[in-house]
Amino acid sequence: MRNETQVRYLIVPGWQGSCAAHWQSHWQQVLPDCSRVEQDDWLLPQRQAWIDQLEQAVAADSRPVVLIAHSLGCVTIAHWALQAAAKLLAQVRGALLVAPADVERQDCPAALLNFAPMPTQRLPFPSLLVGSTNDHAADAQRALLFAEHWGSAAVILPNVGHINVQSGHHRWEQGFAWLYQLQEHRAQPLQHSA
Repeated sequence: MRNETQVRYLIVPGWQGSCAAHWQSHWQQVLPDCSRVEQDDWLLPQRQAWIDQLEQAVAADSRPVVLIAHSLGCVTIAHWALQAAAKLLAQVRGALLVAPADVERQDCPAALLNFAPMPTQRLPFPSLLVGSTNDHAADAQRALLFAEHWGSAAVILPNVGHINVQSGHHRWEQGFAWLYQLQEHRAQPLQHSA
């Protein structure tokens, strides 16, 4: 019989998914009891469909879960938290929100516009946002604003781009430090840092 208190990990990819070379795929292989939210359409994402898939992935297992999101996956989690049942929200022990995509930015791809406006409610679980000073999808100022709205601890890294394959982040072993920080502090509020 498995331990019902064991934490599982759920990868929440962004637009176009996370290819085999992406750090999320690497993390899925090395983290214990880790799976990912699969979407029916990675190229033309529909907000409610993505929310529904996240909901199903959380509800599929009653154990506590840590969400690990990238880009549009972060926005999906924030939208989901607005409408999810309290029972499901209570399962979430924390969310690592990496390089959230600003779907209100001027050059936002048309495929992502249906995710606007950006959710501004406080997340009902601990979260840690990792942004970058030169992320094309959300500048540091916007990332910090999202963190403030969501009640997330915030870390802005210098010149690491969108923290994806294109910016040279394949295994992103140093990212585990933020995951561990989130888990170690899940019982108390995290502090903002830049």
